[in-house]
Amino acid sequence: MFAAERRQLILEMVRANGAVSLRELARVVQTSEVTVRRDVRALEAEGLLDRRHGGAVLPGGFTRESGFPQKSLSATAEKTAIADLAAGLVEEGEAIVVGAGTTTQELARRLARVPGLTVVTNSLLVAQALAHANRVEVVMTGGTLRGSNYALVGSGAEQSLQGLRVSRAFLSGSGLTAERGLSTSNMLSASVDRALVQAAAEVVVLADHTKLGTDTMFQTVPTDVITRLVTDEPPVHDDRAATELQALADQGVQIAVAGAEAPTGPARHDVPLPGQRRTRTGLRSAGPPPDALPDRPAARVADLRRR
Repeated sequence: MFAAERRQLILEMVRANGAVSLRELARVVQTSEVTVRRDVRALEAEGLLDRRHGGAVLPGGFTRESGFPQKSLSATAEKTAIADLAAGLVEEGEAIVVGAGTTTQELARRLARVPGLTVVTNSLLVAQALAHANRVEVVMTGGTLRGSNYALVGSGAEQSLQGLRVSRAFLSGSGLTAERGLSTSNMLSASVDRALVQAAAEVVVLADHTKLGTDTMFQTVPTDVITRLVTDEPPVHDDRAATELQALADQGVQIAVAGAEAPTGPARHDVPLPGQRRTRTGLRSAGPPPDALPDRPAARVADLRRR
């Protein structure tokens, strides 16, 4: 494929999805991430898109929200790995809330195997994934259907969550930064997500690496409210995504990193601690290890799983 053809295809993908990872672009255009990065730089120089932490986004700083069909085709391997890892945090008999999104839909498919679970959700897709699960009770909010992501929003949804208390909330979004936390592009969705957070003792954010460093219009969860982040492993050369993860860990967020290279096999159980760096062969010390955080350390993923 000639460079002009590649760049046109890259541009069309970004326009369709709003944000696409370099990994996904390389897979679609069937070339290396190094070549894709050069193409993205060239398109950025022409003002046609912006580079952003391991991917490309529409120009203008804030990404727009793409529809469900586009989201469902983006970063599919990463979402699968994240869902596999996040499901390990849920115990039999728990009551949880699960927000709308394609990553939370993947999580719901795995939660169908957890007996005695109660799931409160505003997502038709989450409810559908759990509809035929044995011994899983699904409680749906009220509200108005938002067709672009099959979620119930508005005052009806928010009022139905008043007085609710569950162990944890699982949420996704359009962007995540250490400075501002989780954000989304739609005001109604953001408002319902904030109500879901108010109902939970802990907040678990599910976000693939393309969302790290991306900021969108409406804040849903401030960083100091996020208990855990479950994400995939950024590309080795994506220093900015690794820096964002470290900044989140420095603010007390527990980081769980799932390897997306082989989502059908065992998940990666290593995450970089402060004073370490990730290489192609594993974690390497970058100096003396600091004292562990007493309450919410950035620990190995194995420590995040309940046994």
